[in-house]
Amino acid sequence: MEYSMQIAKWVKQFLDEDDWHYEFNEEKGVFNFNLTLKGKLQSIRYRILIRKYDYSVYTVCPMSAEDCLPQMAEFLCRANYGLANGNFELDFRDGEIRYKCFVNCDETVPGKETIKDSIYVPARMFTRYSEGILAVLFNMKSAEQAVKDCESAD
Repeated sequence: MEYSMQIAKWVKQFLDEDDWHYEFNEEKGVFNFNLTLKGKLQSIRYRILIRKYDYSVYTVCPMSAEDCLPQMAEFLCRANYGLANGNFELDFRDGEIRYKCFVNCDETVPGKETIKDSIYVPARMFTRYSEGILAVLFNMKSAEQAVKDCESAD
């Protein structure tokens, strides 16, 4: 897959300066790494896909919603409402839960803060909504109540 080596360089520079430990697939233009979180959802997996004119940051939950797809879909739709930078996604094929940030780099160089936000926001969103994700996964709360509880904890 063709990707921008310049965008990859900018992302790599940020990750190096911020002391992230990652693997980079030069053939595909993909960064992979894990992040330990505080709370019950202990870690997320990062995947940064570099393309020709943009890049996307995906953070993936280690647990699947395969057994509660309708409830998790409702939870994530409710959580997504009003989010300014990125969104949760649910794969109905296997129950994968992830958060995505997209950065358009066409005719512009993303600043350090833009790159930082694209990497930090997904972790903040999983931290903010992890209790609710787990409550829905284990059928402890309705999707509506779980989102209300996550958002009132701010």
